[in-house]
Amino acid sequence: MKLTAWRVALRIARRDALRAKGRSALVLAMIALPVLGVAGADVVYRSSTLTPAQKATRQLGTADLLLQFDAPGLRLIQAPFASDGTNVDEPRSNQALTPEQQRSKNTDPATLAAQLLPAGSALTPVSSSNRALATSKDGLLRTDLVEADLTDPIWRGRLNLVAGRAPATDHEIAATRSFLDSAGLKLGAGTVLRGLGDQPFVITGVAEHPDELNATELIGRPGTLTHDQAGRDKPADDTGWLVRLPAGAQVDWAAVQQLNRYGFVATSRSVVLHPPARSQVPYFVQQDREPSAKYLENSAVVALVTVVGMALLEVVLLAGPAFAVGARRSRRQLGLLAAGGGDRAQVRAVVLSGGLVLGLAGALLGVLLAVLLVALARPWLEPMAGQRFGSLTLAPLDLLGVAAIGLVTGLLAAVVPAFQAARQDVVAALTGRGSVKPPSKRLTLLGLLMLAGGAALALFGATSGLGSRSSAVLGGSMIAELGMVACTPMVVGLFGKLGRWLPLGPRLALRDSVRHRGRTAPAVAAVMAAVAGSVAVGVYGASADKESREHYTAMAPLGAVTLIGSDSSSNGAASLDSERAAVERAMPELGRRADILEVRFGGDCVGPSKSSCGSVRIVAPPAKRCPTEDHPSGPVDFQQLRQDPRCVSWLAGSRFGGIVSGDADVLHNLFVVRDSAVDQAAAAGKVVVFDPSLIEGGKTVLRTTADYDPASPERADRDVTVDAVLATPGYRTGAAYITPQTAAHLGLTTRDNGSAWLPAAAPSSGAEQQALAEIGKVGGASWSLQVERGFQPHNTLLGLGLTAFAALVALGAAGIATGLASADSQQDLTTLAAVGAAPRIRRSLSGFQCGVIAAMGAVLGTVCGLVPAVALREAAGASVPPGEATHVVLAFPWLNIGLTLVALPLLAVLLATLLTRSRITLLRRAT
Repeated sequence: MKLTAWRVALRIARRDALRAKGRSALVLAMIALPVLGVAGADVVYRSSTLTPAQKATRQLGTADLLLQFDAPGLRLIQAPFASDGTNVDEPRSNQALTPEQQRSKNTDPATLAAQLLPAGSALTPVSSSNRALATSKDGLLRTDLVEADLTDPIWRGRLNLVAGRAPATDHEIAATRSFLDSAGLKLGAGTVLRGLGDQPFVITGVAEHPDELNATELIGRPGTLTHDQAGRDKPADDTGWLVRLPAGAQVDWAAVQQLNRYGFVATSRSVVLHPPARSQVPYFVQQDREPSAKYLENSAVVALVTVVGMALLEVVLLAGPAFAVGARRSRRQLGLLAAGGGDRAQVRAVVLSGGLVLGLAGALLGVLLAVLLVALARPWLEPMAGQRFGSLTLAPLDLLGVAAIGLVTGLLAAVVPAFQAARQDVVAALTGRGSVKPPSKRLTLLGLLMLAGGAALALFGATSGLGSRSSAVLGGSMIAELGMVACTPMVVGLFGKLGRWLPLGPRLALRDSVRHRGRTAPAVAAVMAAVAGSVAVGVYGASADKESREHYTAMAPLGAVTLIGSDSSSNGAASLDSERAAVERAMPELGRRADILEVRFGGDCVGPSKSSCGSVRIVAPPAKRCPTEDHPSGPVDFQQLRQDPRCVSWLAGSRFGGIVSGDADVLHNLFVVRDSAVDQAAAAGKVVVFDPSLIEGGKTVLRTTADYDPASPERADRDVTVDAVLATPGYRTGAAYITPQTAAHLGLTTRDNGSAWLPAAAPSSGAEQQALAEIGKVGGASWSLQVERGFQPHNTLLGLGLTAFAALVALGAAGIATGLASADSQQDLTTLAAVGAAPRIRRSLSGFQCGVIAAMGAVLGTVCGLVPAVALREAAGASVPPGEATHVVLAFPWLNIGLTLVALPLLAVLLATLLTRSRITLLRRAT
């Protein structure tokens, strides 16, 4: 075609878009929604990904160097950003310490740091966080204590004052927003810190760590939080400094490596802004030798490629019905064009020009809305994710690429309607009569083969070699979704068979959908594409959350309240009884209490001196024992140990030590074991173990170790084989249980160590604060109260953005696709009005038409969304380095899926019913 012909086609398309403003708006929205989702995710990703300069400011503030003394006497290797990783560069066996290592062991860290840095460097200590108890509205609240002079600009960027003013006196303090919310306090309120006197600290400002917005923390002036209640200074434990270098001085990569030789790790602003080549970083060289780096990097590539590819396919499937509806609505106009001498190429050009005009407008609109939506949602996104954006970052090339892809895929979506319009019968187009064709059985069979083959390719390809996993997962997911699209006309027919059991309105809607499959199938495919994206994101996110939950190590059953009491004084037992009573006064609904005894070996383990008090632990029988258990100082091959199942234990220690004792309530409350056979076995003198690897043939081994004696430095271990029984605990714990009578029979000693309660529901944060305050009143010296609240999911900005935009696209696409189908069926509604149908019938027909489309799309989209989600989880499982566990965790957010399957169609029915006009203007029938 000539350029003039294309210019005419574009003018026709522009005029048609302006004439049919309602339909054009729906087409624009259909194209803009997926572009909005992809562009919004890109803006969130770019904004939450810190540049090296921003990352340096988060760690260094305005300082030139962050110096930390981590390993006296050892030589270290590190990444340019020390937070990215450090390792000990261990010397060869029998190699003497270097002069640098010897110097680092014998010199004060601050003095050594001043000697190694350029002359004139100013060091500002970075104190490590200390846990403390502060008075709150309800009682006492655990919080971290940090010392920093917020008036010093060196902290700006690392620790920011966001409200109020910086503390100016020794009894003024700043707090994080999380502390104020948890404590129920406001600016100007006072809080007393236990152990730091009775005078309250006045909260004068709100501070935040940009990377840890959820930190519960109090920030005092330097020196104000390092003295005890008697006013004595506590020993300084500062092992980190923010360093200002003198003018013109800098710490380059060679200087950082020199500091590493003395046991320091250093993050230098000049190094991170001008990093060395990867080959010059020993830490990276060491990491590159490990297979895990390549596996993990490839897993991220697989996920990224799959998400981008599925987003592009979603644009095509969403925009396709929009142009198909537009072509059918312009059928008479296109017929006139053909009757006036226009050839098929010119008819195709008109439809494609409509795709170009509306596609360009929709793509640009989607990008602009994405930027605006992220900017408006930023105040909510950042606190939910617990970190600030580096800045609202817009990558022009990314956004132009997204817009261009939206335009191109919009044009591709208009290709099929363009060819269909060019091939239509001119007479049928002029009279407005369409032909109804049954669905092709060959197309349905091909769709089923594509669905099965694509799913198999994605699932099995996810665990294949590194070179083909991305293409396999992406290709398989796209083939499966296209196969479902090919099956859509047949599936619509199957849904139509349900009409015989439905009332008049739904029955008419189903029959109309089956009769006009050419209109229904694209709309169903559009909803399916959007729902598939939402389900895929939801399943992948729920699976990742469940995997983190499974790896979480609980220190007590969910909701349990545990107390470890005073033992540092001769009246420890009496103090512990007072603390137990205080807890029960503050939390009257705790239920039955289990008092817990710690099992020790030898000497006086009860009094304050605890002289010669040895330890006892449980070890695996010899056949199941890891080689390092008996020879801990020998040569170690860590790769071989990772592959040795005897060296892998999924159990962790209890909060009360390796082996605990007490009455049967300990088994019930602390381990949630309620088995009468286990109770009887324990009463009969058997040790209850909770790890199958620790028992063999009904026997386990207790290993006792005597306390260190200067007169006899050799500490011989003694193994005792005892009868044992295996029990399955109600939560992950590596502790074993033994009755006090059995412990005494074996020559072991026990001492009071605390209590555990297992209430019907976990106490509230306010009740916990009240209990801490009650314990404080009785003067507990070394107690610790804890409520096990289980795994707390941590949201990320990118994950939140993907989930929100996927849900938005799914809801929007369902409404728009059904709205297009309703607009395309206006002639049917006019016919109903002409034969005397009541407005209620017309509204219900329109509503149920939309509901049918939304329901079918939701069902098919849920099936399609499972394929990429499961494949990506398989790919994540395949990314685990050799020798480590490859258990793939899958979780399905049934509530979200159920809401999609039920709420989405109901919402479509409701909206379509409400928006359908009661009065319809009768249209002249084309003849």
